Amino acid sequence: MKKIAILGSTGSIGVQSLDVAEKQNYRVTALTANTNAKKLEEQSRKWHPECVAMSDENSAKLLKIALADTDIKVYSGREGVCECALNSSADTVINSIVGLAGLHPTLSVIESGKTLALANKESLVAGGKLVTDSAKKNNVPILPVDSEHSAIFQCLQGRPTNNALKKIILTASGGPFFGKTKSELENVTAEQALKHPNWSMGAKITIDSATMFNKGLELIEAVWLFSMKPEDVDIVVHRESIVHSLIEYDDNSVIAQLGLPDMRIPIQYALTYPERYPSPVGELNLAEIASLSFYKPDYETFECINICKKAISLGGLYPAAVNSANEEANRLFREGKIKFGQIPELISTAFDIVEDKNTYTVYDIDNLDILARERVKQSVR
Repeated sequence: MKKIAILGSTGSIGVQSLDVAEKQNYRVTALTANTNAKKLEEQSRKWHPECVAMSDENSAKLLKIALADTDIKVYSGREGVCECALNSSADTVINSIVGLAGLHPTLSVIESGKTLALANKESLVAGGKLVTDSAKKNNVPILPVDSEHSAIFQCLQGRPTNNALKKIILTASGGPFFGKTKSELENVTAEQALKHPNWSMGAKITIDSATMFNKGLELIEAVWLFSMKPEDVDIVVHRESIVHSLIEYDDNSVIAQLGLPDMRIPIQYALTYPERYPSPVGELNLAEIASLSFYKPDYETFECINICKKAISLGGLYPAAVNSANEEANRLFREGKIKFGQIPELISTAFDIVEDKNTYTVYDIDNLDILARERVKQSVR
């Protein structure tokens, strides 16, 4: 029986991962969450993992009391999350933690030698070189869970021996504000931004989709996952979210992966790779969909893509800086403290605080995270 651990089990990806685990009859050995102690208690009683962890200390205290009648070990803080990643008997660990908080657990999974199913894109955005170098050193495969990167990974299974990959093409839904101008977006609310047309995701990621910063993050992630130059990763807006991404070879042949917009397909493929099994997701009926549309992104209105392109082109700690600045700006927008149009302006302040160097540690990223968030907050005051 396959054994899995899920970091971020109470979020959208985590819940869907448990659905896949139930369908495939997997053993769940560890679960972690941030603050939702009630939901993690429910999951723990259903799945009986060896250990659980909550990154929020107060939530962990509540969970420990709630699970006192069980033999489940309860850990707390970032160290506790890493403990679950390191020491449970899982074969594969799904990291679906939201944001930079997923970086340390990603490194812990790799150091443990377990297979990493990665849904936390910020790990590669902020710590791309650290993560990929450690994966090579420990001979640990990184299996992508993001729908776009899973699509690319699936398309590459037929890669020729001469590795004639020319280009990666990421598809983007365009979010809820496709076709809008800057002026039209000036006063949109978080409630409007959270109405994604195709996908059901957490609040932070849904706002990132509305600004299209999420697509910039995915571009950076693709650079690290597939050893591509930034200029060889294209983006195309595809409103139906049926084509999840494409690759182009040197002979200009283009291969795409298609499917219904349901994250359980890439989650399951990461867990069953290289095999495929019946899925809980419905079949794709192209005749019912009838047409697929594609558009060039509006880089002027959705400036966040260009910010991410600039950051990965500069390299070093620049991607980490803009990622942290975005997390703070995203939070401020959701709390109604800034306007939608201020998000790219605030993210751009991070470029001024970065020390230009190619060699860095995870603690450099942690320190920069604090500085970038503070710079955003100072710019709002």
